[in-house]
Amino acid sequence: MRGRFITFEGGEGCGKSTQIRLLYDFFKQKLENVVLTKEPGGTEIGLQLRQILVEGEINKFDEKAEALLFFADRRIHLTQKVWPALEQGAWVLSDRYADSTMAYQYYAYDKRLHKEDIEMLYQFAAGDFKPDLTLILDLDPKIGLQRSFQKASGMAHQETRNENRDLKWHENLRRGFLEIAQAEPTRCVVLNANQSVEDLHQEVVRTVCERFGLSWKI
Repeated sequence: MRGRFITFEGGEGCGKSTQIRLLYDFFKQKLENVVLTKEPGGTEIGLQLRQILVEGEINKFDEKAEALLFFADRRIHLTQKVWPALEQGAWVLSDRYADSTMAYQYYAYDKRLHKEDIEMLYQFAAGDFKPDLTLILDLDPKIGLQRSFQKASGMAHQETRNENRDLKWHENLRRGFLEIAQAEPTRCVVLNANQSVEDLHQEVVRTVCERFGLSWKI
């Protein structure tokens, strides 16, 4: 039986990495086969692409080059990790996927790229494949940026290329995620990320269990 593919999305500092790790730990108690991954960086090559994409100067390449790099990472991620795991029946949890590309490279850049071009690139890289469920963690960008910079201050690698953009860019990003969710309500669920880690975790688990008909409790 094919596994399930669940993705976590949202702006900077919304708590995705924390929440996906908590869900992974919870699932490990219930399932034999669970895979935790991320984009970019879910493969060996992806880790190299991640460094290029999330570190360094804001304007080291334009939004077109950025989109192409993300889709290169995505194709490698799907073929080397996600699809093989799903074929083996795994539940795959990914910290970001294609909604981030649409939100970041289309909405955040104030639609300087054509939406149809991004959709065409997705079809080329992934075909009709989509997540079974996407959780979008929604948070005021001002709060998210404050959280993100605090986190980055303790990291060896400063993944702050996007954080260094202006507030308008981040507001566009948030609007993009909400519009994506509104357009695909059967796949996407928006959760309020401005709550405690534990409260949000319980809401994540409840949402996942309801979606897949699971009776598990925390």
